[in-house]
Amino acid sequence: MNRPLFTFLILALLGHYNLLCQADPDIRTQRIEWPGDTRTAVVRDTLSGYRIADYLFSAQAGQYLNISLATQNSANYFNLMEPGEAYEAVFIGSVSGNQYEGTSAKSGEYRIRVYLMRSAARRGETADFRLEVIRGKQPEADALVPGTPFHATGQVPCGVNGTEQCNFGVIRSGNGSGRVILTLQDGTRQTILFENGRAIGCDPLPATGEFQSSHEGDVFIIGIGDAQYEIPDAVIYGG
Repeated sequence: MNRPLFTFLILALLGHYNLLCQADPDIRTQRIEWPGDTRTAVVRDTLSGYRIADYLFSAQAGQYLNISLATQNSANYFNLMEPGEAYEAVFIGSVSGNQYEGTSAKSGEYRIRVYLMRSAARRGETADFRLEVIRGKQPEADALVPGTPFHATGQVPCGVNGTEQCNFGVIRSGNGSGRVILTLQDGTRQTILFENGRAIGCDPLPATGEFQSSHEGDVFIIGIGDAQYEIPDAVIYGG
């Protein structure tokens, strides 16, 4: 590449970087409060241009959430972020619409980010909106087995043909999510990970073969390499 062209490209990149810096959004933060024993909180607010509004609220794992945004601007949306996340969203309004309904997967402080799409922000548009957040009752506490970090312990079928019995302990995080820690016959441990009622993986990964999962009746059939494990629904859901 000749020197004049290289210099031109560097200057162009620097100009693009400066433009991005100038367009950095102004984010303001507000905490949502629920008056008394009510389950619904409403926020009325206005956004203009690149400005962003973050609304924080607390929820327990397994708690019902219903969030909706009413606005006169079709480019006005919200995202929902789990505790500890500042940018990665579990719900993106511009993709899924302006209503979210679900169950919180973690306990902690959630973030609702309300914004205008970049094209509308660039034009300096304004959005008057109404944000409604319905938060259900907190789930009842899942008691631990005394002296352990587990919500339940016991034995489940395991082994090459599922004919042996392995001790297990389960740590539940609600809504069909959690970890089942199995102690194998040779004393080694195998962890099976569940998320929203699905077995999604294991730790450690099998040296040979692969992780497989199916559901028959009220039992998860888990294949890890040559071994098979049978995990009843009650282990991960409780009851």
